[in-house]
Amino acid sequence: MINADEVAKMCYERFSQLPRRGKPEPGREWTLLAAVVQITQVKGSDSVEKEVVSMGTGTKCIGRSSMSPNGDVLNDSHAEVIARRGCIRYLIQELLRAVSGRGSAVFCPSDQGRWKLQPGVSFLLFTSHTPCGDASIIPMSDSPSQPCPPVTDDCGRTDGGRDLKRKTEEPGGRQNSKLPRLDETTTEEDRKQLEAWTVGRSLRQMASEDQGKPVASTEPNQNICPGVPDVHRTGAKCVPGGPADPLLPGEGYHSTGVLRVKPGRGEPTLSLSCSDKMARWGVLGFQGALLSHFLEEALYFSAVVVGKCPYSREAMHRALVARCSHVSELPAGFSVCPPVLLHSSLEFTFSHKQTERQHQAGQGRVSPCGAAISWCNVAEQPLDVTANGYKQGVTKKALGTPKARSLLCKVELFHSFLSLVSATDASSLPDTLRPAELHTYWDYKQASQSYQQAWQQLRRQAFPLWPRGARDLLLFR
Repeated sequence: MINADEVAKMCYERFSQLPRRGKPEPGREWTLLAAVVQITQVKGSDSVEKEVVSMGTGTKCIGRSSMSPNGDVLNDSHAEVIARRGCIRYLIQELLRAVSGRGSAVFCPSDQGRWKLQPGVSFLLFTSHTPCGDASIIPMSDSPSQPCPPVTDDCGRTDGGRDLKRKTEEPGGRQNSKLPRLDETTTEEDRKQLEAWTVGRSLRQMASEDQGKPVASTEPNQNICPGVPDVHRTGAKCVPGGPADPLLPGEGYHSTGVLRVKPGRGEPTLSLSCSDKMARWGVLGFQGALLSHFLEEALYFSAVVVGKCPYSREAMHRALVARCSHVSELPAGFSVCPPVLLHSSLEFTFSHKQTERQHQAGQGRVSPCGAAISWCNVAEQPLDVTANGYKQGVTKKALGTPKARSLLCKVELFHSFLSLVSATDASSLPDTLRPAELHTYWDYKQASQSYQQAWQQLRRQAFPLWPRGARDLLLFR
């Protein structure tokens, strides 16, 4: 049995042991934390051993124009994505141990050159905050201890009485927020409420600018009509071609159950929300297309543990489980495998709410930390700190060179995977890796036939509007 508080405490303690580099400035900067925890059943016992094998922090994404055809930029630096990509590094290391005959605590042999998890081994995902996107659209009544109107950030989340929503940033730190639109179904009462909110926001904006402080609220969830239910907001935008957010006051502001893309630094991104990615992992696994070549079965998180924050199990189930529960006709090795959903009572030290509590005069405004930290349990270079998709502190002169790359970017993980392929005896290579025409990242992903079939079924049955990746960004070697 997994205890949510034990998991949270373990992850927070592991984070505290990391070097200072890349961590938020106490009292001024906040961030989000996620981790992958390996669970191993102790033989002959009901007890389990837990170990953090990957950890990530981060709140930001890069825009479409900053993406690289060389795969050398880290596109999505949200904590859950960082933790998952760090776990891929860990799994590649364990597979290298396995194929070279050194033995792995994670994998054991299967058939036809493939591997499977050791008996009693599983993984869970911890995140210090509700995933951005659909899971963060939470009725205010579900978090009665958060009475204050939220403030948006650029991560699409809420925290405490302030929404930790990853806002789209503009020069000078002001939010580029659009006013809610009115449609033909808007009532006269709604119009009056919206007008009152708009006037009130303008006054707050002017007052805050005079005082040099951030706006106290940037969305119309001010409970301007006492007793009218409301929801926490998400900064993630609905994907084109599907339902849009009505932007009505109260619970009518958002559409629920839809795919969303994360906001970026001043321009749209191509990164789907963490809610969407985690729902996808519940069907395709979190191992990705490349490692699927070597694995008999996809790897699924047995549980998702969320730290103390505004939380709704109903919203989490809707976002991570219900949207994919009906998917069928999946190839062998894939299944709908929803995680157990758990909520901890322990809050992250560097949460937005905690940072505001610790904030002191003269520190400047409270803001999200610009760096993203990755740590994983690998022998070489376990720590990787990035900013804006590149290694933190890299000079402009080094851009475009291996020195600037995050160890988590596509090309670096691809090269690690190719090292695994090279280390595997030719007679033991899975059939899908034997064709001579495999050259590019795109080639190897497409050759993972069962994974691609599962992805086609998921897209057809649950996520037809999921944007397709641009092939020209995946042709690197």
